[in-house]
Amino acid sequence: MSETFNSKGHWDGIYEAKQIGDFSWYQAVPSSSLESIKELKLSHDAKIIDAGGGDTYLVDYLLEQGYNSLTVLDISSKAIARAKERLGKNADKVEWVVSNVIDFHADVQYDLWHDRAAFHFLTQPADIKKYLEIVRNHIKKDGYLLIATFSENGPKKCSGIEIKQYSLTALQQTFQAHFDCIRSENMDHTTPSGAVQNFSFCVFQPN
Repeated sequence: MSETFNSKGHWDGIYEAKQIGDFSWYQAVPSSSLESIKELKLSHDAKIIDAGGGDTYLVDYLLEQGYNSLTVLDISSKAIARAKERLGKNADKVEWVVSNVIDFHADVQYDLWHDRAAFHFLTQPADIKKYLEIVRNHIKKDGYLLIATFSENGPKKCSGIEIKQYSLTALQQTFQAHFDCIRSENMDHTTPSGAVQNFSFCVFQPN
């Protein structure tokens, strides 16, 4: 995410001011992601990273389901601190990384890179290119990239920040040099306030 639009200070301030249920992206149960991960039939030892996972509940459910090699990456230390507090002792089973996603580097490749509503904050071509390089380098050859962005019919901003909308075709074209799309669909997400946000949702594999 571009530092211009998605700075650590901005997100730390938001997490200090709001509770998890106040966020537009809140899901008590991240059913779309969980169903997609189930369909991939990954082993419980699969290395899974949730990019921009923050204080969301995906990691809680994956731990419950027995996955034991989980990483949560987020720019906000406040978000990660809250997630750790919620999980209690189970937080020790997760690797937590505080970093802007376009600065991320790890000496590991993942079976699954999950990104729900982080990639679309990247609006500058240089940042998008860097993200593509990062996922290419950090996903195993037989691994998966699961990504969801606001669609062309979705919001143009989130948390006061402009985002980049993607149709299903545009999302696939963005990654097509190194990834093949194996599943795509548009999904509606209903926010806690009752607003409906349309997402483009794709699952990719390296080609």
